[in-house]
Amino acid sequence: MTYFRRIGPLFEPTEHVTGAWSTDEQHVAPALGLLAHLVEADGHRRRADPLPIARLSYDILGTLPMGPIAVEVNVLRPGRTIELVEATLTHAGRPAVRLRTWLMRGSDTGALAATALRPIPGPDAMPEWDPTETWPGGFIGSVDVRRLTAGPGSSAYWVRTEVPLLDEPVSPLARAAGLLDIANGMAVRADPRDVAFPNVDLTAHLFRPPTPGWLGFDTTVSFGPHGHGVTSSTLHDIDGPIGTLAQMLTVRPR
Repeated sequence: MTYFRRIGPLFEPTEHVTGAWSTDEQHVAPALGLLAHLVEADGHRRRADPLPIARLSYDILGTLPMGPIAVEVNVLRPGRTIELVEATLTHAGRPAVRLRTWLMRGSDTGALAATALRPIPGPDAMPEWDPTETWPGGFIGSVDVRRLTAGPGSSAYWVRTEVPLLDEPVSPLARAAGLLDIANGMAVRADPRDVAFPNVDLTAHLFRPPTPGWLGFDTTVSFGPHGHGVTSSTLHDIDGPIGTLAQMLTVRPR
């Protein structure tokens, strides 16, 4: 079974999309992957030379019920080598997630390729961890996790899933985008039964596309004194770092 089924112009979530703050709602992670996929598909329809995605910036405008959703894609800044594209996900006509993504023409910079971002141990060097011990829902139950934790609010981990995003070809980048939002729940600073800390946005900057398979994170979670927090991650594939990720949190003691 997939995360979503395409039904005409709509996308219906399956049982693998539920949770984690409420199992009556969608976990937003698969929806973020769906938006990335539809931006890429739109580029392939419009252009003979589609541009690769370099930044994904999502604003989460509200919760998503477990019901059919629609997506509209618009080019905000067309260009031969750089484009800004917006995709808006709606439920029953109400906007719920908005993505703005920069797509940028690549070039040969192999002689310059380097990063000071530190690698993390590979998935085989980390113990298995069952995230359903902390979080409910079908999405969390659909992922395989390997994790090393350094204490509250600090963990390195690898995530993968065998569940397809859709019953159609999906790029490794869109598959990875559908896992990004898990970061806020893999290095918790406080027990989610005591403190709610949902994120209102998510932004990923990528200096190279991910390879298929495991997606790695090196994550820290910070809470401030006035109800705000930030989850910050370095992103990895099996070959090393690929970019960074940030999520803004609203911190609410229950």
